[in-house]
Amino acid sequence: MKKILLFITISFLMISTTYSQNNEKKYSIRTIAFYNLENLFDTINDPSINDEASPMMELKANRSKVYWDKIDKLASTIAQIGADMANTSPAIIGVSEVENRSVLEDLVKNKHLIKKEYGIIHYDSPDKRGIDVALLYQKKYFKPIFHEVFNPNIYKGNFKVFTRDQLLVSGYLDDEMIHVIVNHWPSRSGGEEKSRPLREKAAYQNTLIINQIRKNDVNAKILTMGDFNDDPINASFKEVLKTKSEKNEVDETAIYNPYEDMFRRGFNTLGYRDKINLFDQILISEPLLDKGEKDFSTYKMYKAMIFNKRFLTIRKGQYKGYPFRSFSNGGYTGGYSDHYPVYMYLIKEKK
Repeated sequence: MKKILLFITISFLMISTTYSQNNEKKYSIRTIAFYNLENLFDTINDPSINDEASPMMELKANRSKVYWDKIDKLASTIAQIGADMANTSPAIIGVSEVENRSVLEDLVKNKHLIKKEYGIIHYDSPDKRGIDVALLYQKKYFKPIFHEVFNPNIYKGNFKVFTRDQLLVSGYLDDEMIHVIVNHWPSRSGGEEKSRPLREKAAYQNTLIINQIRKNDVNAKILTMGDFNDDPINASFKEVLKTKSEKNEVDETAIYNPYEDMFRRGFNTLGYRDKINLFDQILISEPLLDKGEKDFSTYKMYKAMIFNKRFLTIRKGQYKGYPFRSFSNGGYTGGYSDHYPVYMYLIKEKK
């Protein structure tokens, strides 16, 4: 009995010592996120785009009240993403389904975010409905030095598909150069099979941007994020971007997708017509990947997650378990978005 007690005591001391030694290391934690804001349109008609087709403009009454309620709900959500570990909202968050810069300014000036001092990078895209992608960033953590938009220039026969741009932003996360690509690939309108070539062409545009970055820096830290309108196992990822789900398969030419394993385990970011999908993802290049060596001397991905809190989820009825969307059947539901946000923690050991 004494020997057993001695063994237990020694084992406990060893565990305690190891835990203490690990806790001596302190880390900078930065949250990187993406959120489809579900038709964040203002209440003013823009004759240059088809914003009349937006759910906001289709409302018969109380547009202004609905608009500000939606702004408040989205801002409150963004403020909470990653805050449990990073003690602040995302350092960088890509967004999609925004009408213009004005709605983003209203968003970052909301009471939940105004003290974070978010900067905005936004371009008007050629999308016929007028929906764009953009990047928001906390100025104290991220310093952009370059940004540019690329359109996939997709054609159906002789007709151009006016889809969203892909936004590239390069800058310093604290003292490290990173490159972020924000995407919103063509929808599955007309069916997945019929629309598949459009997303594969969008994926090819992504490869061109990534190759352009790597031409100047083979060890570039790249994150490509967005609402891809494809699941992680679809050809746009596996055959065009050549994404990998196993860390040991990722080399300097590959892209790692942490959301593929989540998808295979049944996780989702949206639901539509009794089918769940994981369209919202963040992918990374090899220099951001910890392959088990536990070397966090520079920023590496610690964990990728889906922000699927209960308040963002429908709790009863036909669509129980789906994201609590803002608009349905021509009316406002009081919800947030038809997509869950996704996010990942990048961590670096403090010197």
